[in-house]
Amino acid sequence: MHPDIAATLAAIAPADPALDTAARAHLDNLTKPRGSLGVLEDLAARLVQIAGGAAPGVDPARIYTIAGDHGVVAEGVSLFPQEVTRQMVANFLAGGAGINVLADTAGVQVMVVDAGSVGGPYPEHPGLIQCKVAAGTASLAQGPAMTREQCDRAVLHGIALAEAAAADGCRAVGTGDMGIGNTTPSTALYCALFGLDPDAMTGPGTGLPTAGVRAKREVIRRGLAVNARAVASGDPLEILAALGGLEIAALAGLCLGAAKCRMALAVDGFISTAAFAVAWKLCPAVRDYAFFAHASAEPGHARAMAAMDARPLLDLGLRLGEGTGAALALFLLRAAANVYTNMATFADAGVHSGA
Repeated sequence: MHPDIAATLAAIAPADPALDTAARAHLDNLTKPRGSLGVLEDLAARLVQIAGGAAPGVDPARIYTIAGDHGVVAEGVSLFPQEVTRQMVANFLAGGAGINVLADTAGVQVMVVDAGSVGGPYPEHPGLIQCKVAAGTASLAQGPAMTREQCDRAVLHGIALAEAAAADGCRAVGTGDMGIGNTTPSTALYCALFGLDPDAMTGPGTGLPTAGVRAKREVIRRGLAVNARAVASGDPLEILAALGGLEIAALAGLCLGAAKCRMALAVDGFISTAAFAVAWKLCPAVRDYAFFAHASAEPGHARAMAAMDARPLLDLGLRLGEGTGAALALFLLRAAANVYTNMATFADAGVHSGA
């Protein structure tokens, strides 16, 4: 393992569950029946743990929408051509995408990151971070998608993104992705990490018809077979290098870095959850900092969540990616923190608690 990745793993401390008791006592003393704000109270208590017992909060928050391309697109796994990745990066920077609208609505900053899209550098832009490791991956159906060195570099870039957010005062980060064809490597990663079957996990992605889904399933089977040695190793980074993508590797690093920096982490949908799964396999304590934004409409997502005993915050039929679900989740986390911090206690309000 790269020494800087190993150092990051060693620096991740679990959140302190002992802080839950005091957080719950405070929540129970607010002017409401006990537990009446449901999951918002659970979120607030977890944010207190992440804050080390201090007042919970998520602001300022930042979403990193990370782009990468995939050689497996040549196998016919997407309805869209690969150049759409680059076109969408330009759209993000122009403020015209779904993530821009929802992040603006939620009051969250978006930074766009090129970890591995096809083509050369982009024109410089204040909202763009250029850390291209390679111009896309190789096809996972033909062999490893990345070299281990490429994978490690992308993971380290993701860790650095989290560290930069923390240095800028962010208390929360969200994950976002852009990469034509990236449901295929994500599905392959789920199958390899959790022993799941491609028949149950493979979905339509950008809208493949039934025959296209069948063909995609066979591509994933070929990828698992040709990379059987990496899969059998059980090493999350070897599996990531063999089956993943550069943006997925960077997102895995972002998850690790967020936990290292004790920031709340809003995990977006199908692709981001695959990246999180790699981070979780490397360091289970990452889970203490993670909030799963939504239940993806991609059918395999529910099975992957079940494999991690995880529960999404929202179920809105989303399948866009980009960090759109993370933007909505960060709003909910802000609401939970504000309830904890700003709501009056019974004594403050002169209200009899009924206890």
